[in-house]
Parts: sequence; structure tokens; C-alpha cells
Amino acid sequence: MNKLEVLAPAGDEERLHAALNFGADAVYLGRKRFGMRASPMNFDFEQLVSAVESAHAKGIKVYLTCNTLPRNNEIPAFEQFVREAVDAKVDALIVADIGLLMLIKKYAPDMEIHISTQTGIVNYVTARELHNLGAKRIVLARELSLDEIAEIRAKTSPDLDIEAFVHGAMCVSFSGRCLLSQYLVNRDANRGECAQPCRWGYHLMEEKRPGEFFPVYEDEKGTYILNSKDMCMIDHIDKLAEAGVTSLKIEGRAKSAYYVTVVTNAYRMAVDEYYKNPCSFVLPDYIRDEVFKVSHRKYCNGFFFGTPEESQYYENSGYIRNYDVVAVVEKCENGVVYCTQRNKFFAGDTVELLSPSLRPVELTLDKLYDEENNEIETANHAMMKFSFKSELTFPKGTVIRKNLV
Repeated sequence: MNKLEVLAPAGDEERLHAALNFGADAVYLGRKRFGMRASPMNFDFEQLVSAVESAHAKGIKVYLTCNTLPRNNEIPAFEQFVREAVDAKVDALIVADIGLLMLIKKYAPDMEIHISTQTGIVNYVTARELHNLGAKRIVLARELSLDEIAEIRAKTSPDLDIEAFVHGAMCVSFSGRCLLSQYLVNRDANRGECAQPCRWGYHLMEEKRPGEFFPVYEDEKGTYILNSKDMCMIDHIDKLAEAGVTSLKIEGRAKSAYYVTVVTNAYRMAVDEYYKNPCSFVLPDYIRDEVFKVSHRKYCNGFFFGTPEESQYYENSGYIRNYDVVAVVEKCENGVVYCTQRNKFFAGDTVELLSPSLRPVELTLDKLYDEENNEIETANHAMMKFSFKSELTFPKGTVIRKNLV
């Protein structure tokens, strides 16, 4: 049976530890250069070394992105980038450019190489040749169906891993190779600087009436004609496994630590449920509900079941956000739960506590106490320490969240 990997994003150290603590088998992250996400904090060399050490201590792999399409003036810096990846002991480099692939083989012949989704792999011939060039893994284009993935699996070496994006934002352009951002605001999406113009609202202007804008409607639904829904395949872990997918990749290096926590945990639990009974996989409702408790756009299944008919969302480009993290558990002792505040909330609020691989627990926090054990009405100072009494115990890092609806 194919061993499924839960692969989580890590945009900085906080997101990294969220992924490590909530069930990732591997994480992918970027440096300050050569990565497809320039907006997150990313990792300098010392942080990268620390990240790899922390991950390896838990038996979790680290994949480093170098999947931009660099220009001539960036190539001289690539050798040091690769040397530092080797020194940091990362488990693999993710690359999109054939030239960079050959340089990795030159500078680090023992480094595992993953071919990025930016390469646009949509057939078994390309997959085979990339494997022949030294790739251990291919990250497939998001535009493929499960049937196409199964054929690629059947017609390639079993030594070649297949990774697929299963959750998160989708790009309107083929395999993320978009020119809109660079054309409109001079921010190159192919070098990690995308301004996401596909999420903007657009209007029509007639040339003889400058400054007079007309709304663009599509079936009266709105004007966000390029805005795609988010992908979610948590109900279909069995079908992904049957198609031969090796690694389930969660998009979101620019998303919050809370997002990484909840979505990683949800897919961890979903995969574990699948292995309990692969022949009759049914996802429990409480696991499915988790992906709706983070900030998200409306969901769809992408291209996995063929060309999607309802993958665009025309009303707006905003997120649906019904929950917010309000605190994190530091420790439990003698019937007291000690926490650090993240967002304001009050005594008497009903909250959920989410621990790794466990069903969330709902509690009403009737009384809150400050560090001197004085009763308080609200936890209203950023990062303040507080506590509450409970017969239940929760591990360090448990997330406390509140329904905003």
C-alpha cells in the first residue's frame, strides 16, 4: 500500500512549528531568494539550520524551494544557495528550471531533487525524462485529473514519487506561470512576487468615455472574473491514494500559523482514518468541519474529477472567516490550564480547544485568572498570560479558538 505523506507549508518559524506539532510528515519552506513566495518571512541560513534540526528531531523531512525562474544576473548566487542547503542538511530541493536542476547535480550530486509544479508536468513522457535526469519526485500540474495521474503513475518508475496539491489557493494561470502581476504592477509572479491581480475586481471602459467604468457581469454574479475558488480534497484521500499520489501537498506558505495548524491537523487525521479502513474510507464529519474553521474561499475539487464547471467565484475575492485563535496552551498542572493570549476574549465565552490528532473539545470558560491568580473579566492584552480551571488536560501547543458567528 502506498504510504501517503502529509506535506505542510512553513512560511516562517512559527508556521514551521505549527506544522511539526500538528502532524506533518514533511514541510516545505523557502529562503530569501529563489523561492516562489517572497512575501513571508522565510528563513535565513541560521534559521534554516535550526528548522532542519527541529524537524529531524521529530523524524520530519524538510524540502527547500528554489523554484523561481531566475534571470541571468541571479545565477551566480545559486552555487552558495545549494552549498548552504547541503550544510543545513535539507532533505530535498524543489526546482522548476532545467538549468538549475543541472547545477544542483553539479554542486550537490547527492541532493534529492523534486520538480516543482511550476514546471507544468502533465504527461508520463515528461515525468520519465525528469526522472532520468535525476529527479526523485515530480510535483504535478494542478490541471490534471485523477485518471491522468493514475496513467502517469502506471507508466513511470515506482522509484519516482508523485506529489500533488490537495488543498489551498489555485492560480488562474497554467501551473502558476502568470504574467498579469508583472504586466500590471511590475511584480514578477515567476520569481515569487505575485500581487494576485486575479483576485481584483474588474470593470469595462469604453475608449470614447474615459474614466466612465461599466461593471462586467457574468450571469449577474459579479465582476471577479479571474477569481478561483480554493481547492479541497479532504473527502477524497482514498481516490488520491488509488491514483498513486505519494505526497499530499497543502498550499499556504503565506497563510497564518493557525491555518497551518488546523489544515495540517485535518489532513493528518484524514490520512490516519484512511489507513484504518482503506477499502471503505468515510471521513468523519468533525474532521471535514476543520477545513471550514480557517480563513478560506469557497471550496472546489480543482481538476481532479475533470474540467471543473464551478471553480470560479464571481461575487468577491474575500475570505470566509468564522473562527479566530484566541490563545495557546502552555501547560496543565493540578487542574489548571495555563495559556498565552492571542486575541481578546471574555470570561463566559465558549471556545474550542484543538490538540494534535484529536477531536476538538468545546468548553465554556466561566472564570479566567491572571498570573497572580486574580479573577479577570477579559484576556485583552496581547500575549498576556492567564489561566482557567479544567478537569481535562491538554498538551502544550493546543490551540484555543472562538466562533465569530
